[in-house]
Amino acid sequence: MQMNTPSRSTRSTIRLTRRGRIALIATGAVVAGAAVAVPLLTLGEEEDARPEALVIPEGRRASQVYEAVDKALALPAGTTGKSLGKARLKLPADAEGNPEGYLFPATYPLDDKTTPEKLLRAMVDAANREFNGAPVAAGAERNAMNVYQAVTIASIVQAEAATEADMGKVARVVFNRLERGMPLQMDSTLNYALNRSTLNTTEDDTKIDSPYNSYQRMGLPPTPIANPGSAAMRAAINPTPGDWLYFVTVKPGDTRFTADHEEHQRNVAEFNKNRREAPSKGASHQKPSPGTAPAGT
Repeated sequence: MQMNTPSRSTRSTIRLTRRGRIALIATGAVVAGAAVAVPLLTLGEEEDARPEALVIPEGRRASQVYEAVDKALALPAGTTGKSLGKARLKLPADAEGNPEGYLFPATYPLDDKTTPEKLLRAMVDAANREFNGAPVAAGAERNAMNVYQAVTIASIVQAEAATEADMGKVARVVFNRLERGMPLQMDSTLNYALNRSTLNTTEDDTKIDSPYNSYQRMGLPPTPIANPGSAAMRAAINPTPGDWLYFVTVKPGDTRFTADHEEHQRNVAEFNKNRREAPSKGASHQKPSPGTAPAGT
């Protein structure tokens, strides 16, 4: 197996891209390092009334979904997370009871009889309908993986791709690095381990002792790192053909994929230059979304 990983001395500037929550950043809803509340969709209700539906956007972590359910149902913080044991969720055996990756992003109606258990079951049932069909199963088999592994790759794609158009290429980078025996080196997996969302990964971060540290551990993380949507799942089972090993969004709308490490270093240098200059230009909102820092160090 070919190992083509640059020296550790380069890791402070060369990172796998991490898709951030660009839409939420634009509205000021995200604070780096903190949990992100999933927005609620209200239909014809007063601001302080109970919402009629709960929207789970793509890419939210299970912890964020639990928080959103607690808020939607006006329950004490932590209630939904504690309800997992009695929710009787129909999860794959590989999940070992952890619903991460299977809380499908969609709009869920709420009424006076809605409970955390009912909402979680509805989300998992929706995921099973989406993931257990013949197209996904066949796509997973075609890529020599099972459906749970496909969901795990889709969760990384969801976190890393700056746009839906980039998802297939990000998936290909994941496959290419796995096939070459290279660590994934994804900042999104580190952020999951550290329960944060940030572009600022340090050398010390890459040394943490965690099964989600894809700088130190080979292969996929043990579970999905978020709850992917349909587009990310399609990309995971139908990656775009290409030889790419690295990617970085040097500026919004400009994500560059390459198989050449030196070219990637030049792209990363441009990414870092743009980040340094953004505040002085009043364009701090243009920094890459968590999913667009350098890919593959």
